[in-house]
Amino acid sequence: MLVRLTMICNGATAATRKGAFPLDEPLEPRSLTLAKAMRGTLRRADRAWTAPALRARQTAEALALDASVEPLLVDQDHGSWAGMRFEDVQAEQPEDIAAWLTDPHAAPHGGESLADAAHRASELMDRLIAQPGHTIAITHASVIRIAILHVLGAPLAACWKIDIEPLSITDFRSDGHRWVLRACGVPAPKPVKPLRT
Repeated sequence: MLVRLTMICNGATAATRKGAFPLDEPLEPRSLTLAKAMRGTLRRADRAWTAPALRARQTAEALALDASVEPLLVDQDHGSWAGMRFEDVQAEQPEDIAAWLTDPHAAPHGGESLADAAHRASELMDRLIAQPGHTIAITHASVIRIAILHVLGAPLAACWKIDIEPLSITDFRSDGHRWVLRACGVPAPKPVKPLRT
């Protein structure tokens, strides 16, 4: 039994470009254009899922995927930090940021701890391992980082050592018993047609 999971990170938003904690906001126009250019690069899938956030649903639509909403793909809730730039929070609340970065169970922003988000993402991976076929999941950087750690059996503290770019593709495979990380990175650019002279 072959199980394949392709996770695609949602495109960039205004908050992404500012280095801010995510908001439920639309994609920036450039991300829509880039996602549309990726349409022909995706392999056929048996099912497509998207996180509930607007930026994920817009990414799925731009990729021409008929995706159903999967609640387990939801982004980590950053509570009162949503929309704030990381460097501003670090300057105003250095102890809280330090706790958040070092303790997976800390949620000083009043939202969701990394451990809580990891529990949800692990539940998704455990459920999907028994579902044959190829699933494309449009989700968020935090969920993809956690999925990588889950597959590698790595500690949650390693989460901050993984950088997930907007519209990057991370691919997992399973034989129904264990997951393997097959590829992680940005999609290959579409070939550029040479100019005629």
